[in-house]
Amino acid sequence: MRRSASLLAAGCAAAALFAAPAAQAQKALQRLQASAKVFHEIMDAPDGGIPDVILKHAQCVMIVPGYKKAGFGFGGEMGRGVVTCRLHGGGWSAPLFVSLGGASFGLQIGAQESDVVMLIMNRKGEDSLLKDQVSLGGDMAATAGPVGRDADAQTDLRMRAKMLAYSRSRGLFGGLTIKGGVIKQDHDSNRWLYKNATAEQILDGKTARPEAASSLLQELDHRAG
Repeated sequence: MRRSASLLAAGCAAAALFAAPAAQAQKALQRLQASAKVFHEIMDAPDGGIPDVILKHAQCVMIVPGYKKAGFGFGGEMGRGVVTCRLHGGGWSAPLFVSLGGASFGLQIGAQESDVVMLIMNRKGEDSLLKDQVSLGGDMAATAGPVGRDADAQTDLRMRAKMLAYSRSRGLFGGLTIKGGVIKQDHDSNRWLYKNATAEQILDGKTARPEAASSLLQELDHRAG
């Protein structure tokens, strides 16, 4: 009886061991799909979206689908997303899995979550993403980005920003300023998809772009060049 119980326990433990990576893989794939969907819907809006001139000058694009609300507004919760950066020879890198935690910004009253898009505008900002975690603020402050295809009046001002941020909640899209927060690398998801590749190898194009990211990267190629 004891031997049977031990064998059953060992079998359950083995099943859990194999199930954990499978669950992680499924969540990672879902995140890629959700990120592609969010970006497509935002950019496909006829009267809104991120101005083309801003997007075409962005060095990296970070998308966090469904950042959860904590209490009144944001604070203390965490969302998971991906970030991809421009390559020297053209196109976009394989997506790096990241998380955004502790960010504080307003949200439509009654809304429980928001899709967040952040544009990193220069190479210095991209270099910051190579760290295990990046605190938002100071040199890496996220400024509210302009909205609309013809938002030229604000373009000069916004082009000097190092990071621009947007959110969509309850169907409403707009720029927002993020106060505080930390961007961290999601090591578990990156390890599952890219094995031992570093963040630098992923964002510098030294890692093959996964098929699962094709929808997102094709949308970026189309919208941002």
